[in-house]
Amino acid sequence: MKYDLEERLIDFAVIIADITEALPNTRMGNYVAGQLVRSGCSPALNYGEAQAAESRNDFIHKMKIILKELRESLISLKIIEKRSMHNLEKTLSAKDECSQLIAIFVKSIETAKKNSTK
Repeated sequence: MKYDLEERLIDFAVIIADITEALPNTRMGNYVAGQLVRSGCSPALNYGEAQAAESRNDFIHKMKIILKELRESLISLKIIEKRSMHNLEKTLSAKDECSQLIAIFVKSIETAKKNSTK
């Protein structure tokens, strides 16, 4: 299966935008929306930076930042789910995609680290 990781990250950012725009205009809704819009859109932007990394170590560092942001997004999505702040089906779909992206980046970082020791 061929997939374009950059496109997946952009699509994920769009899903996150849809979710955050629909969150309730409450203290909690606004707080989670603010956090999630930053952590959920950041991976797509940082992926472009990772592609232009100046060294293997710089690439690994940028990939770790993406992973950190994805993990933060996953936690925000879990909060949204537990608080029933958004459509459950869309939230679960976003959580699933986020988990898949996390798995991809964990593997990519492991591979990059192995290749840097060769």
